[in-house]
Amino acid sequence: MDGEMEALARSIGERVRQERQDRRWTLDQLAEAAGVSRRMVVNVEQGSVNPSVGTLLRLSDALGVGLPALVEPPVSAQPRVTRQGDGAVLWSGAHGGRGVLVAGTESPDVLELWDWTLQPGESHTSDAHADGTRELLQVSAGTLVMTVDGESVTLGPGDALSFPGDVDHVHTNPGDVPTRFTLAVFEPGVGLGAQRSATHA
Repeated sequence: MDGEMEALARSIGERVRQERQDRRWTLDQLAEAAGVSRRMVVNVEQGSVNPSVGTLLRLSDALGVGLPALVEPPVSAQPRVTRQGDGAVLWSGAHGGRGVLVAGTESPDVLELWDWTLQPGESHTSDAHADGTRELLQVSAGTLVMTVDGESVTLGPGDALSFPGDVDHVHTNPGDVPTRFTLAVFEPGVGLGAQRSATHA
């Protein structure tokens, strides 16, 4: 990891550990709730790995805080500006592509805003998110092939797509120039299932 990614990994690790400790959960309890290994939770909390977006989503959903809460400072009542280049790079492609979380809201109804670049030939596969998740995207440059639950559609500059995020989906750049797109992800009721479980425990 480069310096920027190391700093982000440490920051995420501190937030995960704090959220876990606030709930008085053991490492094993968080691992079980998130469906990841105990070793992964340890590595994330130590900041020694750059976890995948899928792993971060599982951890944030288990903690009931939403992904933005793990990668951004606590939200204040004041407007929060993310300057160009200051977003959290949560995915890096083999050829230089990037998935950058630039803004987000708090739970329970979490809205995320992403800035994506896929270099020629790159793909990003996303497992199904929590039930009820919806996604919107708009292509600003290049060509994007979106495969949602096995169905594919090709999008060009200016084209937009809305689709369910609670099924498997893949973003692919089939062209020979970079593809840029903006993605919004809406995940309703984050943490409400965990709160209900705790209430009935």
